[in-house]
Amino acid sequence: MFVFYILVGVLLFFILMNLSVVLRAKLKKGRLVPNIGEEIGRAIDKGEKVILYFYSPTCSACKVQTPIIDKLINSGNGKAKIFKIDVSRDVNVALKLGVMGTPSTVVIENGKIKEFLVGVKSENILRRFL
Repeated sequence: MFVFYILVGVLLFFILMNLSVVLRAKLKKGRLVPNIGEEIGRAIDKGEKVILYFYSPTCSACKVQTPIIDKLINSGNGKAKIFKIDVSRDVNVALKLGVMGTPSTVVIENGKIKEFLVGVKSENILRRFL
């Protein structure tokens, strides 16, 4: 019986952690984007629609999401600039935006966070933000 309670406790812990990440992401919507610099920052400063995709090469969920992002980039939608950010190489942008896990996708419009998506999202969901 003791093992059962431990398993339930571990399961509840992971559910609460996931809920915490999702709620934090929702609270970021509407906030101004901090100064990021470089090409991404210039696009944001111009008021362009920017989509930032945060991934890690070792993330199994990212291996599902990355081909979808690549397809969107190669489709040449022209409405939004899409940037792929490897958090293992460029952690600063992730920290400035409060990205806590990968894959995460941040949609920025007029210098504000319009949407903060955590986890794998379908192509149809992502196309809505282009």
